Amino acid sequence: MDWLLDPFSGAIGRRALVEVILLGLACGPLGVWIVLYRRSYAAESISHGMLPGLVLAALAGVPLLLGAAGGVLLCAATITLVARDERLGGDVGVAVAVTALFGLGAMLALAPAVPPRLEELLFGDLLGVSSGDLMAAGALAAAVAVALAVAFRPLSLVAFDAASARSLGAPPGRWQLALLALLAVTTVVVVQGLGSLLVVALILAPGAAALNVTGRLPAALGLATWLAALAGAAGLVISHHLAVAAGASVALCAVAEWVLSLLAWRMHAPSPPSTALPADMFAQAR
Repeated sequence: MDWLLDPFSGAIGRRALVEVILLGLACGPLGVWIVLYRRSYAAESISHGMLPGLVLAALAGVPLLLGAAGGVLLCAATITLVARDERLGGDVGVAVAVTALFGLGAMLALAPAVPPRLEELLFGDLLGVSSGDLMAAGALAAAVAVALAVAFRPLSLVAFDAASARSLGAPPGRWQLALLALLAVTTVVVVQGLGSLLVVALILAPGAAALNVTGRLPAALGLATWLAALAGAAGLVISHHLAVAAGASVALCAVAEWVLSLLAWRMHAPSPPSTALPADMFAQAR
């Protein structure tokens, strides 16, 4: 069992472990709601669309957190502007905006004044987290836990039946916007550890895996939290022993959890799992 503990024998490994556990506490339960609300494309769009902000922050020598926040705002504004064109439609507008922003970020990154440690912007640097990163991850985990606990009932109502949610005191538009705002904040913090290309894996894969395994919402939220933290720890172990990138290892472990959950589902049911809230989940939220 020593090989499991070797990666965490030093201060760098221990800080990385704390970081991925804290990020898992935020990403796991949030991912369940993102999958249920069918906002997976939004999660990918936000993470990819913030690249220009990250590159500009690296070039200017300012904290990446500021660049990520600016990139998210730019992404949201661009998507809103493009989506106003009724000829394109919402999904096409998002695709156009995100593709343009990601291309802009790539162009800036490949300019003569290449920002230092460019790979960290794309794939993160879990082994280089600072005390400030740990504080940000801890604050994020606490904020997400409190927000999702407070919003549990209205989020459940909207996810189950958006048409009736308003009469039950949960305006769908308000809570859908609140969930996307929480997603944006989470992405801004997590991107420092996993980069703009890999952050979406830790947000979506554990949540989707949990929904494949259980049909009870509280159980899915708890299981997704555990799976996200497990993917982080397993990814660090694999990274240490195989000398591969830590962020990529974490992302692959998270995706592997989803694949295993899907295989487990298919062994017990003939049809693919549904991401819709079943009636018993709705009953728990009333």
